[in-house]
Amino acid sequence: MRIGTVGNGGMAAALGRHWVRAGHQVMIGGRDTGRAAETAGRIGAASGSLQEATSYGEVVLLAVPAEVVVETVARLTIAPGTVLIDCTNAIEHSDFTLAHPATAEAIRKAVPHAHVVKAFNLAADTVWRAAPQVFEGGPLGVPLCGDEPAAVECVAGLVRDLGCEPVPSGGLVRAALLEATAAFAIGIWVNGGGDVRGLFPPVGAA
Repeated sequence: MRIGTVGNGGMAAALGRHWVRAGHQVMIGGRDTGRAAETAGRIGAASGSLQEATSYGEVVLLAVPAEVVVETVARLTIAPGTVLIDCTNAIEHSDFTLAHPATAEAIRKAVPHAHVVKAFNLAADTVWRAAPQVFEGGPLGVPLCGDEPAAVECVAGLVRDLGCEPVPSGGLVRAALLEATAAFAIGIWVNGGGDVRGLFPPVGAA
């Protein structure tokens, strides 16, 4: 599969490395093509401009800051049916609330001819870089929200390439819940509130 990245930072490098190892063709795209080439060189990928990477990919990872992701995709020419993976979180770090809720839905409105899937937003790039990881005897679960079943399954395959477990989590309207979950969890971690996994009882618990 051909995968492009809009962005050449930590998330593009961490996820792209695994996808290259899994046999996919990856192009790292950046505003600064020199930095994109540097990242690509570290992981064995090709590199180019944002538009070149977007045109290259059947799947495109949106790995730019949440505050600019919508305006960025709106400026790009994106082929109909392209799968866009939104891994962003628009978090207000002063109080760990959402600065821009429903980012994934805003992306869909900007490019309605593409298939947006929310994924990979619940963990930092360092977690993905170290994948696969096992927690309490099982692989890390990755929630996926999207409206096009084939697009969701496509991204599920890319999740499995990391040794993780895809968790279908409903339509794109539920992506806002994933974004809020990230803000909530990060706020707890940063403020020393403990392990958020302890807030959810296991399935079948009385």
